[in-house]
Amino acid sequence: RWPSLLKYYSHTDGVSWLEEYKARHNAGLEAQRIVASFSKRFFSEHVPCDGFSDIETLRCPSHFFEDELMCILNMEGRKGLTWKYYAKKILYFLRQQNILKNLKEYLQRPTDRQSFLEGAVLIDQYCNPLSDICLKSVQAQVDDITDKVRKVLRTKNPRHPSLASKAGEVLIPEVELQRQVLDAMNCVLYEQLKYKGNELDYYNSLNSYIHQVLIRRTGIPISLSVLYLTIARQLGVKLEPVNFPSHFLLRWCQGKEGSTDIFDYTYIDAFGKGKQLTVKECEYLIGHHVTEEFYGVVTSKEVLQRMVGNLLNLGKRESTDQSYQLLRDSLDLYLAMYPDNVQHLMLQARLYFHLGIWPEKVLDILQHIQALDPSQHGAVGYLVQHTLEHIERRKEEVGPEVKHRSDEKHKEVCFSIGLIMKHKRYGYNCVIYGWDPACMMGHEWIRNMNVHSLPHGPHQPFYNVLVEDGSCRYAAQENLEYNCEPREIPHPDIGRYFSEFTGVHYLANTELEIRYPEDLELTRTTVQKIYSSDKE
Repeated sequence: RWPSLLKYYSHTDGVSWLEEYKARHNAGLEAQRIVASFSKRFFSEHVPCDGFSDIETLRCPSHFFEDELMCILNMEGRKGLTWKYYAKKILYFLRQQNILKNLKEYLQRPTDRQSFLEGAVLIDQYCNPLSDICLKSVQAQVDDITDKVRKVLRTKNPRHPSLASKAGEVLIPEVELQRQVLDAMNCVLYEQLKYKGNELDYYNSLNSYIHQVLIRRTGIPISLSVLYLTIARQLGVKLEPVNFPSHFLLRWCQGKEGSTDIFDYTYIDAFGKGKQLTVKECEYLIGHHVTEEFYGVVTSKEVLQRMVGNLLNLGKRESTDQSYQLLRDSLDLYLAMYPDNVQHLMLQARLYFHLGIWPEKVLDILQHIQALDPSQHGAVGYLVQHTLEHIERRKEEVGPEVKHRSDEKHKEVCFSIGLIMKHKRYGYNCVIYGWDPACMMGHEWIRNMNVHSLPHGPHQPFYNVLVEDGSCRYAAQENLEYNCEPREIPHPDIGRYFSEFTGVHYLANTELEIRYPEDLELTRTTVQKIYSSDKE
């Protein structure tokens, strides 16, 4: 019944299966209760920081609770969209909390016990908490590549020490034997398996996730370097990470071990098919001279810092994701490593403020910034004032506004909640999840969007729509038309508003239906008219 739970049991365990069944059944009921409560509690706002308090104090085994959430997410068909939406949010939170705990434990270990590969996996897991990523699986794939390197090495030198069963535990001292390992690695990685630097799509976040690097066989300098370094060390060759500007490198000692002379090292470009570089060639690579400090070795924490920094920059660049999820995740990771970094704390506070979420947490962050750096009082004071105003406005909000189509002021509203529409001018597909009898945006928005150039200007119904590209827009009635070939809208917030896709339109969930009580029947009638006339 629950095959995904098999991994938690051993054949030698003495297990009371009746008790296990009861525990799993009860965890399922608890998960369903919490998921069902989320829509009612958090429909009008982002799930607040304390919204997950029920989950943090679970009275059932967490793996059973997670398993029920996965069962909800994997429900077949186009029903249960609201349950799936909140189950995903809860699972996201649960897994990220566990991964953060594992990351902090990793950072507290002695440096020699901090595997670069494990650190890369932790970052990958945190940014992709719903994916099935585990260190054991990633390590198995790396081991498979290592075995392929050994096969190539065996054909070149059957007595090579890396072929011994315990190779990797002992470093190979002879430079020539190390060179043979690196040559075999380059042969396997770049010639046989066709790994390469992703020059065509360099700024794709998938290049930073180690499990995706292994699947797609492409990445950026730092992710390919982590893979390269890990394989080399498993074969007895000690390579070290170099935080070179603009292009992460590895270094390979040619002189006395631990030498501080940068000319005693050869530098390896894993992005450039394992090419071995001199100091001068490293400078040619980036087009300018750098000081000796940039050729020094860095710790695993500094490697993770750079990986997270890359994701942070990508998160700032992403314009289509209006939730800024990558930026939020990478900020969480950065501040887990450097909790007192004022610059990133301020960025986090501004981001939450911009998104209008977690005002209480914004105040906590600002208080922390003020204690760390009193010179920030100007920016802190501005954000504190506006955040407090936000909290006050939220307190003043009364129940949901109910819009009846029978009201005289709504007589011009032609379309209804749940209809799949097409934008006449821009051609995008969307679904309506709200409407106003006239444009309710401010003068600045109306001017910027050139609304007055429309024949009916702002004095016509406007619709809140979820767009297939993941954005939310506010569209004029005259710019929308029925979509004669309706299809599902792949928007991350679809389950917040709708419970089911019928194949031609969406059904509003209970909370949305409360706000637009007369729309459901109109949507059904409209759909029947549209598609019966199409058939005729």
